[in-house]
Amino acid sequence: MAYNQAFSAYKTTGVKTATQGKLLLMLYDEAIKQLKTASSYFNDNGKVEASNIEKMNKCVQKAQEVITELMASLNMNIESAKDIAENLLSLYFFFNKELMNATINQDKSKIDFVCKMMSELRGAWAQADAMTQTHTSEGKPSFSISG
Repeated sequence: MAYNQAFSAYKTTGVKTATQGKLLLMLYDEAIKQLKTASSYFNDNGKVEASNIEKMNKCVQKAQEVITELMASLNMNIESAKDIAENLLSLYFFFNKELMNATINQDKSKIDFVCKMMSELRGAWAQADAMTQTHTSEGKPSFSISG
């Protein structure tokens, strides 16, 4: 029990102290994890056993909630990034629609497709975050031990 509380506190601290870039990556990681889990409920014939339908649906629903959170996080007011934000918004709507259809029709290929696209977007965001961190660290240090 104490381990669970400590782990929960650790996770909470990690979220509260994360940069915007890291939070974004955490959202992508969670969506990808949920989609992979949902995909794992399909058997070799591409069907979901009756006992796993609710589990699969919950995973897809959690992924949709994350995607909706990503939609809400878009800043449409920055003129220089407005096109990117609008394109991401369109993609996120498309992903949620595909996942809704995947749930209704028990279509593993749609889940796998969205998972693949989310993984590619996550990679692009990770690269952008790394570049941002590099540029930040090249500037003057905010803390110096040299006196």
